[in-house]
Amino acid sequence: MDSRTGNRLLLVATALLFSTGGAAIKACSLGAWQVAAFRSGVAAVALFAMVPAARRGLSWRVLPVATAYAATVILFVNANKLTTSANAIFLQSTAPLYVLALAPLLLHERIRRSDLVFAAVVGAGLGLFFIARQGALRTAPDPARGDVVALVSGLAWALTVVGLRWLGKRSADGAIATVVLGNVIACLISLPAALPVVESRSTDWLLIAYLGVVQIGLAYFCLTRAIGHVPAFEATTLLLLEPALNPVWAWLVHGERPAALALAGGATILSATVIHTWRESRRPA
Repeated sequence: MDSRTGNRLLLVATALLFSTGGAAIKACSLGAWQVAAFRSGVAAVALFAMVPAARRGLSWRVLPVATAYAATVILFVNANKLTTSANAIFLQSTAPLYVLALAPLLLHERIRRSDLVFAAVVGAGLGLFFIARQGALRTAPDPARGDVVALVSGLAWALTVVGLRWLGKRSADGAIATVVLGNVIACLISLPAALPVVESRSTDWLLIAYLGVVQIGLAYFCLTRAIGHVPAFEATTLLLLEPALNPVWAWLVHGERPAALALAGGATILSATVIHTWRESRRPA
C-alpha cells in the first residue's frame, strides 16, 4: 500500500471514529454533563499520550480557541442527549455558514459571490430542520431544545475553525494543543454539574473510555498523521463521512429515525459544502 492510499485510509478511519460519537453518547446512561466531563477528561489524557505534537504549541493564543472548542464538545454532547443524532450533527455542520460571516471580521478574508450562494443553500437546508416535525423519541426526548443547542454548537465550532486558521499562521502544533486544552477546559467546566455520580453501570464507564480514547483520541491521532499529506478538498470530502454516517449508527444501534425533512436538510448542507469546497480547491491561489 503506498503512502497516499494509507493517508486516505487514515482520514476515512478518522471520519468513521468521529461518526460513532452520537450513538455512543446515547448508549451511555450517565447524564449529559457527566458524559461531557468524563469523555473530555479521558480524551485530554489520551491525546497527550498518543500525539507528540499535543505536548507542544501551548501559548496564550491557544486559550480563546480552546475555550470555543470546549463549548463545542459540551454543546454537542447535550444536543445528542436531547435530539436525534442526525439533527445534532447536521445542525453542527452549519458551521461554514458562520465562518463566512466571521472570517471578514476576524481574519480579514473577502466574501465572494459564490460564498453568498453557498450561504443561501445552507440556509435553505437549515430551514428544513425547523419545518420538520420531529416527535419525541426514547433517545431524543426534547428535539426542539436539542436542535437549538446543536445550532449553537455549530456557532462554537465555527469560532473554533476561525481560531484554528488564525493559530495555523503562527504554529503548526497549535491545532492539536488547542484540542487537548479544550478538552481539559470542557472537563473542568462540566465537572461541578457531573458530580456526584449517584448511579452508573460498568457499561457506562466502558463507553466513556471508548469516547475519550478511541472516538476522540485515536481519531485525532489518525487525523494529525494524515491531514498534511492529502489535498484539502479530498480531505474535507473524506471527513464528511462523519455527518453522513453518524445517523446511520444511531439507527442501527438505537433504531432512531429522524424526520424525512431533517434528512433532506442535512443532505442539502453536506452537498453544498462538497460543491463549495470543490470550487474553492480549483480557484487559483
